[in-house]
Amino acid sequence: MGYIMDIRKLVGSRPLIMAGACVILIDEENRLLLQLRQDNNCWGLAGGSLELGESFEQVAKRELFEETGLVANALELLNVYSGERFYYKYPHGDEVYNVVAAYICKDYQGKLRLEESEVQELKFFKLDELPPNISPPDLPIIIEYINRANHMQCSKKDC
Repeated sequence: MGYIMDIRKLVGSRPLIMAGACVILIDEENRLLLQLRQDNNCWGLAGGSLELGESFEQVAKRELFEETGLVANALELLNVYSGERFYYKYPHGDEVYNVVAAYICKDYQGKLRLEESEVQELKFFKLDELPPNISPPDLPIIIEYINRANHMQCSKKDC
């Protein structure tokens, strides 16, 4: 987060618009990869903010690799999120209004390894067995993904 950290030196903890991306990584057993974050002790998606000149897809791939050791071979855009629901105040006081491009990744390679300065634990969860402490900015994204996945499943079964 070099760019955001540079801006923070100028504006302190005042609210910023922070653009970034996250990855909904789904394994072959249809489980969601979550990381237990160091900063708020909540489970969340791999992701982070854009650096200067970076695209949403580039930051999604970079953050996935940095935080999990996994390389995304293909990403599918789920949605772009912004607005009041994506306001977040970090435990240390910095405030942001997130603009987030969320990607789905089912085609990836590599071996899980966590980035210890940001991540306490990495774990795959069944979609109906997610932990209760989901990081607030990630919760609406995960809910939308699960709703879409359930709708797709229902369509295939002719519910």
